[in-house]
Amino acid sequence: MCDNNETALRKPWVEKYRPYSLDDLISHDEIILTINRFISQKQLPHLLYYGPPGTGKTSTILACARQLYPPALFKSMVLELNASDDRGIGIVRGQILNFASTRTIFCDTFKLIILDEADAMTNDAQNALRRIIEKYTDNVRFCIICNYLSKIIPALQSRCTRFRFAPLSPDKMIPRLEQIVQSEDIKITENGKKALLTLSKGDMRKVLNVLQSTAMAFDVVNEDNVYMCAGYPLRQDIENILKALLSGHNFEVSFQNVDVAKSARGLALEDIITELHLIVMRLEFPISVMNELVVKLAHIEERLTKGCTDIANTAALVSAFFICRDMVSLHKE
Repeated sequence: MCDNNETALRKPWVEKYRPYSLDDLISHDEIILTINRFISQKQLPHLLYYGPPGTGKTSTILACARQLYPPALFKSMVLELNASDDRGIGIVRGQILNFASTRTIFCDTFKLIILDEADAMTNDAQNALRRIIEKYTDNVRFCIICNYLSKIIPALQSRCTRFRFAPLSPDKMIPRLEQIVQSEDIKITENGKKALLTLSKGDMRKVLNVLQSTAMAFDVVNEDNVYMCAGYPLRQDIENILKALLSGHNFEVSFQNVDVAKSARGLALEDIITELHLIVMRLEFPISVMNELVVKLAHIEERLTKGCTDIANTAALVSAFFICRDMVSLHKE
């Protein structure tokens, strides 16, 4: 049998460094303060946590549950379901109803049902759930967790106290990142930290996943290695693509140069457009030209998210810059 140390070594860092108590959580101080007040007064309402991935929604409610119940009673008092797997009306009428309707003789407080990824639940399941929430409020509290509030029916929203978990700010993430780097004895540069925070966009889970992957693949976690490991365009890649787009070559040559630069490292066109947009905003184009280029980039990005092919959109990207170059030439005349 493996000991606890070996098990901890095999764990992904996301789970290894998951906050255990409410005091371990970073950011969302107002939410944590409010929840602590609910717990101290034993007046926990039904909760609805929503916001982007990796912002601490699941960690917060699990830490809250550990504070509410002793370890010996945790399994009997807490039902955690991932609604991405169990999202039909059957699970609501079966497992959830059975758990909510039974009382415990060894504990005089309420039970807790955690429904993670609840925006994947069907409308029928959500409608069945609202009656259970009302009927068994004396015995159970619900915590509904989702990424998209609009996918939760209004009837459920009105029965819960809502908390929005915003993306984490770099100021809050840096101390935890440095703590993990020190604990794992990782060689990391300042531009490596900046690259991790830029890629994450407020998602702490993504920071830890990319950090672990980069630390295992390279001796030093720096900007280039982070981008290489994440398959994200390097600054040099974007400069080469921009040079191909702004050069005086004809359409076929420019398209070929962009396609080769994209295929050489297997870059996603959506990532290229995101980085190009940041550089384009610093170019000295006339306002009318800049507006036209940004709108065209937005249209290309929209088509990519809808599933259009890379080849057609790469051609559209080259065309957008050709049109804007012609507009600049006319503007000068």
